[in-house]
Amino acid sequence: MAPRQNVRVRRAVPAVAVAAATLLIGGCRADLAGGGASGTPSPPPSGATAPTGGAGGSDGDGGSAGDGGDFGVSPIANPDGTKPGLAPLTSAADLAMGRRVISQVTTKGRGPKTGYDRDEFGYAWMDSANGVPDAHNGCDTRDDVLKRDGHDVRYRSGSDCVVTSMTLNDPYTAKTIHWRKTKATAVQIDHVMPLSYDWQMGAAHWTKDKREQIANDPLNLIPVDGPSNGSKSDSGPASWLPPNKAIRCSYAVRFAQVSLKYRLPVTSADKSMMLKQCGG
Repeated sequence: MAPRQNVRVRRAVPAVAVAAATLLIGGCRADLAGGGASGTPSPPPSGATAPTGGAGGSDGDGGSAGDGGDFGVSPIANPDGTKPGLAPLTSAADLAMGRRVISQVTTKGRGPKTGYDRDEFGYAWMDSANGVPDAHNGCDTRDDVLKRDGHDVRYRSGSDCVVTSMTLNDPYTAKTIHWRKTKATAVQIDHVMPLSYDWQMGAAHWTKDKREQIANDPLNLIPVDGPSNGSKSDSGPASWLPPNKAIRCSYAVRFAQVSLKYRLPVTSADKSMMLKQCGG
């Protein structure tokens, strides 16, 4: 999703109850919190940690094919999206855990797109969305996510927010991308559960505050290769999956994590495809 000028608007959001689904793996627990009675989600607590060091790279504006180095942290170990990247799930235990997460997702038919507009989810990359990690820190959401996942991050002179260059190990394509802000769209921020999809699956009936949350929640945001993100558009997993097959189970789990946190269903075809990526 291409960056837009962010405008900071501060609003209060009511306290809510939290419904949690507890997931157990290897003796460690990762909680996925659902929305409360008011419909406002609460971020789940952090799961087990994983190493996040990655290879550096020289400044540039292109991408090179390869294994992409370290893709970051497994979604099972990153239930709130505050840790970098999206590492593959490969062990039998992890794949089974992935299926358990996805199995909790509810399904329904995709509704109409009538009335959808990006601005219904707030101004792009606003720092003032309440109830999500890193909000109100003085940096816009796009830069927060670039800092989270990038290596060798460099900032505009006099700023500790505006990222001007970085190296990204892109999980979607397995490329190492040497990115510069002068060619900003070479890396785009993917809404894993696309905003138009959210609208059609129930977000049309949410409050503006809750829509702003899902649009700026790091759980739902991954910086990736721009052309790949463009090809995804607002597709669900039955219609689009990352080109890098090694990451597809992790992508399906992340899609499910967002679905569960915000109590948004997916289509039955999407759920079936998600389970299939993790061996289901």
